[in-house]
Amino acid sequence: MKRISRITVTTRPALLGAVVMLALTSASVASADDGPGPLGVTADAAANRQSARVGALFGADRADDLSGGHFCTASVVHSPRGNLLATAAHCVGDSDTDLVFVPGYRDGQAPYGVWKVDKRYLPDGWAKDQDEDSDLALVTVGDLDGRRIENVVGANRFTTGTATGATAVTVTGYPDSREVPISCTNKPAAHSSTQQRIDCPSLTSGTSGSPWINGDHQLVGVLGGHEEGGSTDDVSYSVVLGARAAELYKDAIGDP
Repeated sequence: MKRISRITVTTRPALLGAVVMLALTSASVASADDGPGPLGVTADAAANRQSARVGALFGADRADDLSGGHFCTASVVHSPRGNLLATAAHCVGDSDTDLVFVPGYRDGQAPYGVWKVDKRYLPDGWAKDQDEDSDLALVTVGDLDGRRIENVVGANRFTTGTATGATAVTVTGYPDSREVPISCTNKPAAHSSTQQRIDCPSLTSGTSGSPWINGDHQLVGVLGGHEEGGSTDDVSYSVVLGARAAELYKDAIGDP
């Protein structure tokens, strides 16, 4: 499982420090609209405008000592107030734990600041019985130095109702064994009517909550769902973002 429990790291195989994991699932090359590079290859994510929208989650007690303390991934999604993140419900479902989000985190540094998680929005299915088809969460973060996070790093659009596998997506996340994000582009496939899967190597513990971003900068998945993201490092899952996800987004942006 690509999960944590009360910010305790699970014992999954760690990345072995490789910059590129050449476990190709396809020799195809993604088109410009589908994302960069060959499909099914995991590599260190470049530090750029897109990866700055993705960050690591930490317990608030690690805000002044970030190195090695991250446990899940989240990303900024567009909202009217410019303060919204998407992640997996199993990453933030423990409301007793104060959290912070560090966009663009690398090597113990917070180039865009440390943002305190404020409100958390969980689907009813997760809040009641941790239904894997509800493993999605939206959270807000407070202002930092008078600025909203979307104004600092930008945002991808939270998009529901897209056809699974219509285009390739890029998954970017933070393995808890590494201090830089990794990224992989491939085409998702349907696992069931409510779950989608993607073949990408070495997406280990800590990558839960990673955004699935298509060539139109739309978030169409969040790593989690089936088996809280997957029981192996090379196959990962997301809930299909449908009506329930749209309702969750509406609740999050409508709450004052």
